[in-house]
Amino acid sequence: MSMWIGHPGALREIRDGAASFDRTPDLEVVEFRSLAGAVTTWAPPVRPRRLKLSWEAMERGDVDHLDRLARRVDAPGPVAVLDPLSRNVLTADQGAGLGAAAGKWSWNTAELGLYGGQFGAYLANSVSVDSVPVDGAALYWDHPVWPGFPVAAGVPFTWWVPGLRAAGAALRALRIDWHDASGAYLSGNSTTNVTRPMVATPHSRAVYARPSVRFAATGLWQLGASVLAVGDASAALAAGEIPAGEGCPPYSVTSYSHAATPGDGRYRDLSLELTEVVA
Repeated sequence: MSMWIGHPGALREIRDGAASFDRTPDLEVVEFRSLAGAVTTWAPPVRPRRLKLSWEAMERGDVDHLDRLARRVDAPGPVAVLDPLSRNVLTADQGAGLGAAAGKWSWNTAELGLYGGQFGAYLANSVSVDSVPVDGAALYWDHPVWPGFPVAAGVPFTWWVPGLRAAGAALRALRIDWHDASGAYLSGNSTTNVTRPMVATPHSRAVYARPSVRFAATGLWQLGASVLAVGDASAALAAGEIPAGEGCPPYSVTSYSHAATPGDGRYRDLSLELTEVVA
């Protein structure tokens, strides 16, 4: 699968496979040793990733695009990346249904609520549906920074909620809404066949995707796992695979270099490093 990189709304497909790809998080774990020799550790609550990429003999069109990103010609940032190794663009805790709801889920408080996760980052959430309007009670999965999850033109997304399915939740529909750069609603795709993952292609002017479910009846169910995947991952998900959330964070370009490819100056050998940021 290709990689898409750029500012939201202007993602470019990079067809050349990267010669190297490293997406290691900065753990920054600190060890403390007592006089008796016992060891304790401390880890920061946020562990940003550094995405290190390099290409050989890259086409000039792709080089020009990455060069403009690195030099911040069109915008200061941040940069979005849809990379081929991410099988679930939800955050890790969001994909597992854990922790406080702020920045991860939203809903109409007159219809439902999430409970449990507010008491600890590693505690599971349950969804309590108290009132069901005609079109179903809606629960949305939110991106922590942008109005939704960045999309690329013509690239489908797969949406699935195996946790709610396993809990026996009364689901009316799976849905993905498409939004423009300002966050304004454009259109949506939905299916009432909740027994299989949903696959949908973005609206032609979409910049962000916002997945959700609609509940058909009142009740209380554990939220559990959920998956939003780039491309058509329906077969693997239907077969029982539940990839952990890896996120689709905003990045800042922090290192960049390029040089003419030896023996052919029409192409460039290029390296790029991006660091996960909060805005």
